[in-house]
Amino acid sequence: MSRGSEIPDTSVGLVETQNITFKGAEWVLQLESGKTLHPVTVAYETYGRLSPERDNAILVCHALSGDAHAAGYHTGETGEKPGWWEVLIGPGKPLDTDRYFIICSNFLGGCKGTTGPADIDPATGRPYGLNFPFYTVRDMVQVQKWLVDYLGIKRLMAVIGGSLGGMQVLQWAISYPEKVMGAIPIATTARMSPQAIAFNEVARQAIMSDPSWNYGLYKPDQQPESGLALARMIAHITYLSENAMLRKFSRRMINGTERGFKLGADFQVESYLHHQGSTFVKRFDANTYLYITRAMDYFDLHLDYGNLKNAFEPCKSSFLVVSFTSDWLFPPSQSQELVKGLRQAGKNVSYCNIGSDQGHDAFLLPGNRMGDVVSGYLTRLEKEGRLAGK
Repeated sequence: MSRGSEIPDTSVGLVETQNITFKGAEWVLQLESGKTLHPVTVAYETYGRLSPERDNAILVCHALSGDAHAAGYHTGETGEKPGWWEVLIGPGKPLDTDRYFIICSNFLGGCKGTTGPADIDPATGRPYGLNFPFYTVRDMVQVQKWLVDYLGIKRLMAVIGGSLGGMQVLQWAISYPEKVMGAIPIATTARMSPQAIAFNEVARQAIMSDPSWNYGLYKPDQQPESGLALARMIAHITYLSENAMLRKFSRRMINGTERGFKLGADFQVESYLHHQGSTFVKRFDANTYLYITRAMDYFDLHLDYGNLKNAFEPCKSSFLVVSFTSDWLFPPSQSQELVKGLRQAGKNVSYCNIGSDQGHDAFLLPGNRMGDVVSGYLTRLEKEGRLAGK
């Protein structure tokens, strides 16, 4: 990694997204839906250095709209935004790249380098679209394990992620207990609530009601922008809290106190949501959004294992569960349910419910104690790993 003149010293600097394609008979992905997928390409980035003992690797799992670019810069040009978790990853930060080897991959079904609905189906020579098979969080984690094995890592020091990323963390600890020393699920749940599923369905209908969607057969440069933008606007409301919206926008109008007497955006909060929608369509694929939200809906540890105690019985990792007081999408009660299930299964679990008015998005933002909590837990894992190695 190198560093441009405009890049702060607290950043990992210039980084490059890498790709690995798993092809061959031994790499046919057997999906929970009963379908298969082959070949599978995975986009990923790494930060820091893997220790000679290969025992300092941390896997970062991203949320719905994230990707492999979790930290650093691709060009270093003025105005370029850093990776989506720059606040947490870098030298001296909680995910300290002077101490840890950080891995982040675009998950299965994504649209940022890993095989998904927007990619070319080798059987037809056209984008998969709705011919892409349905996948689950468990399928995502299986592909991530392929990557971890490819990198020569026998055991991850920790797996960390928020929201949908937190679901992946839980599945990692359950599916591959020998591979995970510490699990850090943040602002997540064992299963989506009916309300959360309802929001996802409204967002999907917004996309599928756009005439340009054309049953998923749109061209890459002619995707249903209006529907996808509306889906993003709907979702973004659930990421904020009422207090955060009051603090950011209150009832302020775009033109001071003057009512515009129009149906277009008149309030600052309206303008903000329109901006979120218009920027999202430039970096995301509509069919991908449909599939990812459905994968979230299907995640249900109760259904898959009978109850949470059964789900967590195989786990050999310790856990740090983190929630935020103002998160109403995945409220603290859902994290507390995870903690209860873990304790019933006799697992080593710590829990922190962080006071914040930032809503569900708090795990992506500065200004709360999450970094200190994560840093302390990782230091403890390091100590336990050293003692176990003696």
